[in-house]
Amino acid sequence: MNFLIEVRYWYIINMPIAFLLEEFCTYSRFIKGHSQQTIKRYQENISYFCKYTEIRNTNEISRSNVLSFFLYGRSQRNWRARTYRTYYMSLLVFFRWCKNEGHLEINFVEGIELPKLEKSKKRGLSQQEATKLLEFVYNYPYELEFQRLRNHAIFATFIFTGLRRNELLNLKLTDIELDNRTIFVRMGKGGKDRMIPINTTLASILHRYFAVRMNGRKTCPEFFTSSKGNTGLTRHGLKHIIDQMKEASGIHFSSHLLRHTFARFMLEGGCDIYTLKELMGHSDIRVTAEYMFADAIQMRKEMTKHPLSSSHNQLKPTY
Repeated sequence: MNFLIEVRYWYIINMPIAFLLEEFCTYSRFIKGHSQQTIKRYQENISYFCKYTEIRNTNEISRSNVLSFFLYGRSQRNWRARTYRTYYMSLLVFFRWCKNEGHLEINFVEGIELPKLEKSKKRGLSQQEATKLLEFVYNYPYELEFQRLRNHAIFATFIFTGLRRNELLNLKLTDIELDNRTIFVRMGKGGKDRMIPINTTLASILHRYFAVRMNGRKTCPEFFTSSKGNTGLTRHGLKHIIDQMKEASGIHFSSHLLRHTFARFMLEGGCDIYTLKELMGHSDIRVTAEYMFADAIQMRKEMTKHPLSSSHNQLKPTY
């Protein structure tokens, strides 16, 4: 009897990590409700850990090879603090689940120190750059008029709403209410829903895209569709559009930088930080506060508001 217990115990703590990773991802997706993007990050990060350490089974995991993995990432792969933390959290939650399921006796990630995050302000495009980009996207020599109006609508949506890349790709026709001028974001980051108002400029751009979409007989539920098929625009398709516009315009940007641009413009326009937090879909206002910075032009403009600025110019020197 004791022999059977020992065999069973050995089997439980000697499970293939690939098998456990599949179970863990299923649990995270359907029980914890994590997004597909989070699941993909778990799969990639944990698989990369196994590849580097050449570990296949849980009984091969040790404090030593976990530390070696993080040291390799920082010293050889030049991980930034945020990248380090991403791998750290993936391994932490996976090992925690393995421990709760009896496949690990110790969570070897717990207790490992985290590097201090770099303090960098979240900058975006200037107003001149954003205007130039929208004009360039609209005037680019496309093969189809559909591509012109769709791409213009995509970039305008990023800049005028601050949507994340996946939020934009997941938009459905029913999420866009042009008459009421609202966009409903379903299951954004953290599983939160939110509503974003549409201003007059964006409403006009979306109306033009919607008209050409209808004329093209696009019936798929996704709002932004591929140019030639009746399917939603994919991440690969969006990346191709962004890379194409970056190369052609000479403006360095990403979809996330356009999100920063939206936040910057809203704050410069007088939006309060609490409203911006809701528009951005942040769960912590400290994240929103990272967008509050002043560039040289803005500081120079604000310095003119000093109460002695104008009076000082009127003073005559006494020497």
